[in-house]
Amino acid sequence: MPIQNSINTNVGAFVALQNLNSVNSRLDSVQNRVSTGLKVNSAIEDASSFAIAQGIRGNLKAYEAVSQGLANGRGVATVALAGATSISDLLGDIQKKITEGQSAGNSTEQQSILNSDFSNLVSQINTFIVNATYNGRNLLSNASSSLNVIGNVDGTTLTIRSNSAFNPTAINLGAQQISSTVAATKALSALFLAMASINQVLGNIGADTRTLDFQEAFISKLSDAVSEGLGSIVDADLAKESSRLQALQVQQQLSVQTLNIANQKPSGLLSLFR
Repeated sequence: MPIQNSINTNVGAFVALQNLNSVNSRLDSVQNRVSTGLKVNSAIEDASSFAIAQGIRGNLKAYEAVSQGLANGRGVATVALAGATSISDLLGDIQKKITEGQSAGNSTEQQSILNSDFSNLVSQINTFIVNATYNGRNLLSNASSSLNVIGNVDGTTLTIRSNSAFNPTAINLGAQQISSTVAATKALSALFLAMASINQVLGNIGADTRTLDFQEAFISKLSDAVSEGLGSIVDADLAKESSRLQALQVQQQLSVQTLNIANQKPSGLLSLFR
């Protein structure tokens, strides 16, 4: 039979203490969820969910790395596109100068001035090419090579094409002069080749940049979807946790009061000895 009146064994206090410990443990868990916003904070709470969540978090970091790689590739392509666009605009100015040089009414002095202007404009092409560099990569230079950019977490790559093929036409144009109408006509033929080449460059870079944009948008959507899935696994419902927190706080107070009552029971035996 259980001991009913003892100063050595207080069964009621044992029960009250066990209940208080249980309430405190649950309260700690709820407070942790409220403070972190997560219902699964460690493998101790839910080993399988935590392991799955950790794998998903790894995927999200991989998507971040892919996005960074795509952004870097896009920077290279954007700078190259700016350089090619500037060259294309410059070729229009050069064409104007060549056309002026084809005029038979130019004096020798005028023809010399036009030829000097032509040479200065053509030399500017090389300046645009050299300056079209981003993060050490230049798609327009004569020594450039295609750039492979990581496009997905599985290691798939996207290629940004080299456009060094423009250089021969630029060099050919640079070798021309418009010191005479005959020379200006020859320079015009070289200019048309350069124009056709730069138009091809613009098409290549534009298409490659769009591909990067499409992939970057797709990766962003994938990352958002994965984040949503992760949230459904580990995110806590703070509305529910708030109500649980309040209920457990009340239970804690009642457990403490119950423990106090149980601890006072042995002292009541003193009245029997008066």
